[in-house]
Amino acid sequence: MQAQTTEQAAVTEQTATAQDKGAQYLTFMLAGEHYAVEILRVREIRGWSPVTRIPKSPAFLLGVLNLRGAIVPIIDLRMRLSLEAVAYTSVTVTIVLAVESSHDTRNFGIVVDAVSDVMEVPSSDLQAPPEISKGTNTEFISGLAAVADNMVMLLDIDKLLDEKELSAAIDSPEVARG
Repeated sequence: MQAQTTEQAAVTEQTATAQDKGAQYLTFMLAGEHYAVEILRVREIRGWSPVTRIPKSPAFLLGVLNLRGAIVPIIDLRMRLSLEAVAYTSVTVTIVLAVESSHDTRNFGIVVDAVSDVMEVPSSDLQAPPEISKGTNTEFISGLAAVADNMVMLLDIDKLLDEKELSAAIDSPEVARG
C-alpha cells in the first residue's frame, strides 16, 4: 500500500511540474519595451526587406512579401500598437507568425525592432493584464511576466491581428495559409 501511495505522489508531482512548465515564447523589442509571442506560432524570423504596398490598406499594413511562393501580409507592429514610427535598421526583423481566424490559419509577418531570446515562462509566473481604463484596449495582451528586471508583455497574436481590422488581407485568396 505504501508503494502505491509513493507512486501516486510521484505522478502527482510530475503532473504539477508539467502543468507549471508553462510555455515558450519568442521575445522581441519594440520601442524599448519587451514583448513576446508563443514560439509555436513562429514560422520564420528574417531580416527586414522591402514589401509590395497594397493600395487603400490600413497604415500599419505595410504590404505583402513573397516568401517562397506564398504571399504574406506584413504589419508594422509599432504602428499597430500606436507607437512612434522609426526608421528600419540593420537589426529590424520580420517575424512570420501563424494567425488563427474563424476561417483558417494564415501567415502574417510583424516588423519589430529586434529579436531578443526564447524564454520559458512557468504558468505560475504569468500575471493577468491590468485593467487600466475603459479607453485602453489590452485584450491583445494575454499576460505579463517578470523576467530579470524587465516586464514582458505576452501578446495574443490572434486578437492583435484580428479579422475585422485585417479583413482585406485575411479575405484575400492570395494570402499564405499556415
